Amino acid sequence: MSKVKANDTIEVHYTGKLTNGQVFDSSLEREPLQVQLGQGQLIPGFEKALVDMAVNEKKTVTIAKEDAYGEVHEQLFQKVPTADLPENIKPEVGMGLVGSRPDGGEQQFRVAEVNDDHIVVDANHPLAGQDLVFDLELIAIK
Repeated sequence: MSKVKANDTIEVHYTGKLTNGQVFDSSLEREPLQVQLGQGQLIPGFEKALVDMAVNEKKTVTIAKEDAYGEVHEQLFQKVPTADLPENIKPEVGMGLVGSRPDGGEQQFRVAEVNDDHIVVDANHPLAGQDLVFDLELIAIK
């Protein structure tokens, strides 16, 4: 029986959860994820968990934050004066915002704190600093 190896293209169904059981993403209601390993498209722990799986194999893995989205980096928090926000935005903690980077691209932020004269935005990945649990089912090796 064939097993997943580095650089294979695979199809996998997954459910991603926080360690408290809260589901943050799942492919079960859509097509399985198709991806070529070794291309940097997956978090390292997810990719490592797929290697040596056989078609139709199921397993649950816990991925340490270091092999997921990493630590929360304090330097990615930034104060923004409320006067600099568009008038139609009423910021709330947890709200997602999009800002412009110096190179003209867009940057995703999450509102971490709201004060009278400023907000604090967080550019860390929303899952940074967390260990993750994935239920995996290998559907195919292409």
